[in-house]
Amino acid sequence: MKKRTIYGVGLTIVVWFLLFYTMLPAINIHNQEFWQFAVLLLVVAVVLNSYTMIQKMVESSRGLTLGEQIKKWKKLLLVVAVFVVFYGGGTLLSSPILRASAYKDLLTVTPSSFAEDIEEVDFNQIPIMDKDTAALLAERKMGSMIDMVSQYEVSDFYSQINYQGKPVRVTPLEYSSAIKWLTNRSTGIPAYIKIDMTTQDVELVKLEEGIRISPTEHFGRNLNRYLRFCYPTAMFRNISFEIDDNGVPYWICSVEEKTIGLFGGSDIKGAVLLNAVTGEHTYYDIADVPQWVDGVYDAALLIGQYDYFGLLSGGYLNSIFSQKGCLQTTEGYNYIALNDDVWVYTGITSVTGDESIVGFVLMNQRTKETNYYQVSGAKELSAMRSAEGQVQNLGYQATFPLLLNVGGQPTYFLSLKDDAGLVKKYAMVNVERYQLVAIGDTVSQCETNYKALMNDSGLSLTEEAEQNQFSGTISGIYDVVIDGNTCYFVTLEGEETLFEVQAKENLTIITAKVGDQVELSGYAGATDGLVTVTQVKLTGHQAATDAALEERAKQEAEASEAQSLPSMETEPTEMVAE
Repeated sequence: MKKRTIYGVGLTIVVWFLLFYTMLPAINIHNQEFWQFAVLLLVVAVVLNSYTMIQKMVESSRGLTLGEQIKKWKKLLLVVAVFVVFYGGGTLLSSPILRASAYKDLLTVTPSSFAEDIEEVDFNQIPIMDKDTAALLAERKMGSMIDMVSQYEVSDFYSQINYQGKPVRVTPLEYSSAIKWLTNRSTGIPAYIKIDMTTQDVELVKLEEGIRISPTEHFGRNLNRYLRFCYPTAMFRNISFEIDDNGVPYWICSVEEKTIGLFGGSDIKGAVLLNAVTGEHTYYDIADVPQWVDGVYDAALLIGQYDYFGLLSGGYLNSIFSQKGCLQTTEGYNYIALNDDVWVYTGITSVTGDESIVGFVLMNQRTKETNYYQVSGAKELSAMRSAEGQVQNLGYQATFPLLLNVGGQPTYFLSLKDDAGLVKKYAMVNVERYQLVAIGDTVSQCETNYKALMNDSGLSLTEEAEQNQFSGTISGIYDVVIDGNTCYFVTLEGEETLFEVQAKENLTIITAKVGDQVELSGYAGATDGLVTVTQVKLTGHQAATDAALEERAKQEAEASEAQSLPSMETEPTEMVAE
């Protein structure tokens, strides 16, 4: 009996360890998974030691009266009741029903002015593709790496970060199978992929030393297991892959805390920065997280906190019944790089389900700073349908838009993708009048078309959006084919500005040459020093050019007439000869 008890206890401890090693719950009473894990451990112990426990219960019950036996069972039931009451009470006291005010205060929202805070957009900072397109480009890049494609795959960690002043997505490689892990684990994962969100350039960055801590590793080098044994009580909410300013890969592991009751009010109190190559790690409180880190607060948490703020401002009952003043986020979100940080953007609408927004919010993923901008207009989905309607013959699909300042006008910016998931065109949709849509093959062309559309529609534009006039002598002219369209880049003597002209919209440029006098009208483009031209007028040499063209046409006509005369004379000769 004693030996059987020892064996049962030993087996129970082994199974408990294996369960912890596999499930990896945080040992924290604020973690609901920990409570479930504790119940599982109790069930396992009872099952593995049931025979011994029954025997001991039978022996201990001998000689006891029925009342004494009932009293013994009451003690066990009391322990269970305390557990249920503590867990149930903690859950109830953590709910928005009783703590609506506390949930509302999870997020501090600062009202801001769109015209004052949102500067004229710089398209060098705007991501022009979404995660799906980035994943497609990464897969294609990986497919071209013959030495790696058979051993590794592209991971799903497509984190958008602000790297050296530009928005990029980064993702590590991962072992393609357990066998490939076994044969390559000594060197680790040799590279990660970096995708420029503004140019769509994809780079495979090879590392001097491979990544040794990752989710696709096994045993002690598995990322989740490595973190759990280093931080047994930490509740990790979100793990993202990022690179520092030197391109060193890190895992950014957000540490969650519960601020309302036992299980409610999820928030972030800090983050663990784990070097993916060396395994070195450091915990930082939220106020001390380094500037280069971008993804501490995940989008789902930020949006959820704003929904609490918008819905519960008038109390829980108001959010259910009268819904006076209740606001909520729209159906999607996007990211934008501002001030060396990544911000989550989403529109704000009323809970009545109409098709308009009353404003939008920008939420900082590193600091949780949240700014609200009151701008009325169409919802993002309406803008997406409006943009798709302009290219319905092509069947392109719109990405979720960003709300930008273009010429002082609140404007949705979208990318349009084909069935293969590649970005083919760009669209700008006016927020207040979403039937006004401009399409372009390039971002600069789309911007030019949009500003021209706004001027034609009578909408006021800021001075920065007004057309500029240039004149001078052409010192250089170069034609380039971009996405199947011929584009001319022109330089003028004494001007450092580069002028971009779309040939199909300004056919005059085709006849221009170096030395011609020209007048150009256009807008400052998305790139510093670039002007997107809307109108071209050749002067000075134009008369000579027209005369030369007329003389050439006359010569061609005379030559054609001269060639026709001999043919008429030789035809009868040929007939006679026959």
